[in-house]
Amino acid sequence: MYPTSLSITRIQKHTPNVWSFFMVSQSARRPEFTAGQVAVLDMGGRQGVYVAFASAPEDPEFEFLVKRGRMASVSGGLFDPHIAKHVVLREIVGPGFPVENHRGCDLVFVGMGTGLAPLRSALRHVFHNRDDYGRLVVLYGARTVEDFCFEDEMLTEWKQQGVELRQVISQPNGEWSGPTGYVQSLLDNLVPTLACPVALVCGSQEMIEQTRERLAVLGFAPELILTNY
Repeated sequence: MYPTSLSITRIQKHTPNVWSFFMVSQSARRPEFTAGQVAVLDMGGRQGVYVAFASAPEDPEFEFLVKRGRMASVSGGLFDPHIAKHVVLREIVGPGFPVENHRGCDLVFVGMGTGLAPLRSALRHVFHNRDDYGRLVVLYGARTVEDFCFEDEMLTEWKQQGVELRQVISQPNGEWSGPTGYVQSLLDNLVPTLACPVALVCGSQEMIEQTRERLAVLGFAPELILTNY
């Protein structure tokens, strides 16, 4: 199964430095993954990267939300239009978000920055069995308005599926009239309104720990706080 060569089929630019790369497997047997798992990608001798799937397992293409990195790494080389891109999937790691274990529950997705990617993977997976779950709430934090990704999808598919989206930015400017601060601050008034809630969390290690602490205060058992890696 591994290593598996991948071909880039298309690119979607969300911000100048955060793009979605869509890829398909060149192998006759397509690698399978759990929603929100992490792929280890290599490319042309560059330093490999760990990047979460942003697509659902049911989607025809693999999608990776990548933030531009150093040119010596895969996350930098992918952005260079002048080099050949031979991407190799070395392995798939982490537990992902096995949401099937929590049918009937309200799901709260808590993410910041590109940490939205594995949460989106799980969310898109849930859409295929929407009636098996309760409320779907996405709490999404970014530094500025310009740093939000997937906004067109949020206004169409997410809205059609009944997703409750709450966004917050930590560096507000004149364009923003919504909540400011950090994404975990949105939990306080939300959690008491939920029935049988399960939290899916992704972001920096500091953000994850602070979110765990806040959820614990709000009555969450540790096994109801899921991380993908």
